[in-house]
Amino acid sequence: MSRNNFEACLAHVLKWEGGYVDHPKDPGGATNHGITRKTLSAFLGRAVTKAEVKALTKNQAGQIYRLRYWNKVKGDELPQGLDVVALDGAVNSGPSRGAKWLQTALGVTVDGVIGRGTLGAAINVIDRVEVIQRACAARMGFLHKLRTWSTFGRGWARRVADTEAEAVAMATQSPERVKVEADKAQKARATQAKGARAAPVGGGGALLVDLPQWVLWSVIGVLTVCTLILALNAAQHARRADAYRKKLEEMTNG
Repeated sequence: MSRNNFEACLAHVLKWEGGYVDHPKDPGGATNHGITRKTLSAFLGRAVTKAEVKALTKNQAGQIYRLRYWNKVKGDELPQGLDVVALDGAVNSGPSRGAKWLQTALGVTVDGVIGRGTLGAAINVIDRVEVIQRACAARMGFLHKLRTWSTFGRGWARRVADTEAEAVAMATQSPERVKVEADKAQKARATQAKGARAAPVGGGGALLVDLPQWVLWSVIGVLTVCTLILALNAAQHARRADAYRKKLEEMTNG
């Protein structure tokens, strides 16, 4: 149980949700400390201006996060590590999505509402690290499909990697386990990168040359997609390894 972990989880969220932003490609519009104009309006029960969003304090943002996100994902009842995974996903993509990624990782009914079944599975899980990593992988799968990935994807990917490392550190309280996961992520990066380099995109020798042209182009298309997937996976594993190493340094140095 993590009734006293809200402030630590909030600190992680606020590290990624900076000050006032009004990016033209962000569907949320004007945002401050991660709180959109729509969310602030709902919290206050009236329409708000961009100026009011800009004037929002961290303390006010924290109140909103507790009421509309932390409480929605049952943060006080989730074990440490799983709470920050659910909260950060909820803040980034909505409480329902944050709940669904956790439910997917736990292997329970995916309905976007954390109830007794989800909480029971979360509390009784044997290895929280595996659940954290599966939830973060599910989140990445969703984000990759968004139309705004080309604009915000790199930042999202770094955030998910950092959330994974933070969650593992919270769950295990073990620098040794964090180091193990850093090493695993680095090995996974090397494996995926090697696969991307080895994929015979645009070539393949006599066997490919002898194929009918339409089949050849289909094969090349498939190989290109596979190579791209391997390269994207390698890049994300590199981000994960870096996030784990930074968390390890923080835990050991203080």
